[in-house]
Amino acid sequence: MFKQNSSHSHLRLYLCLSYIRSFSVFMLCSASLFSSEITRTHGMQVTSAGPQTLQRAEGESVILGCSYSPGPLDTGEIDIEWSAVSPDTTKKDQLLLSYSRGTKYTHTNNALAKGLDFAVNDPSMGDASLSIAVLATAHSATYQCKVKKSPGVDMRKVSLVVMVKPSVPKCWAEGDEMIGEAVSLHCKSAEGSTPLKYTWRRENAGPLPPIATQNSANGELVISNHSQSFAGIYLCEVNNAVGAEHCRINLRAHKPPNRAAVIVGTVVGSLLLIIILLLFIGLLYWKLRERPWHEKEFSNEIREDAPAPESRPISRMTSRSAPQHPEVTYFQVENNDLSFFDEGFTHSSLNNSHVYTPVKYDNRYGYVV
Repeated sequence: MFKQNSSHSHLRLYLCLSYIRSFSVFMLCSASLFSSEITRTHGMQVTSAGPQTLQRAEGESVILGCSYSPGPLDTGEIDIEWSAVSPDTTKKDQLLLSYSRGTKYTHTNNALAKGLDFAVNDPSMGDASLSIAVLATAHSATYQCKVKKSPGVDMRKVSLVVMVKPSVPKCWAEGDEMIGEAVSLHCKSAEGSTPLKYTWRRENAGPLPPIATQNSANGELVISNHSQSFAGIYLCEVNNAVGAEHCRINLRAHKPPNRAAVIVGTVVGSLLLIIILLLFIGLLYWKLRERPWHEKEFSNEIREDAPAPESRPISRMTSRSAPQHPEVTYFQVENNDLSFFDEGFTHSSLNNSHVYTPVKYDNRYGYVV
């Protein structure tokens, strides 16, 4: 009897403990769900939706959305912050713009903060969106909007990529545009953020030639075997994520020249050139050979035309009768007259009287005069 009562007591205790445990689990689950519902329903929430990454062209304007809805338990002052998230997680984010107690604050003067402002005059009314009036490539960054109204707080991140539109490309053709030969069309844009994509098409003339190949990365269209049917206007379009531009070119088809005539003309022209060169060399050689003969003939003419030097009878007779000497001159002596030359003077002895006559040697005639 005692054992039976004891077993019943243990059963009742087990059932009570099981009930208590189940009730505790229930209470805990209910409390958790209730807490989650309060947080989800009544906490501060940023309600803006849309893409997390935006691509915009340089020079355009953009609005980064940040609408919010505070909960009934959020009773503190509204604080709004826009900052640029640092790509390096070890560094602080850069605070750009804030709103607190009815006043807007700009926190930096660098290029990233240029043109930034709230999209509405009073961001405390539920719209804290950020406006950038004129985009520049320096505005490319990840932006974070943080809205706080104690005890609620929420935030949203948006990545902005500012790109440069492609400039108007230049179209040109390489090759002689001859039928039967290869020709290539080129298209190049000087400006534009990569990646740039080039696309060729025929304007109002159907698809591209089946033998044509195009490279969308560098804008080249190659036609390996040109024909008359491929002639026409071709259009090249270049585009990236934020814009597109195009250019046109008129591809012609010229008949190839007569190759036989070209070869004959080349050969004849070469022969004529060789003949002209040979004639020039021969004329130059003949001129060089004739030059010494003319110089000799001219020298002989000068010698024949030159007048003979004048001579005196006494000097001529003296030169025939005696040898020439630069310092001594011989004269004929009569009546015991004696003349001799001594140190530039002529001495005459007549009747024992000495007469000194100065003499002079003439280099032209080779004797004393």
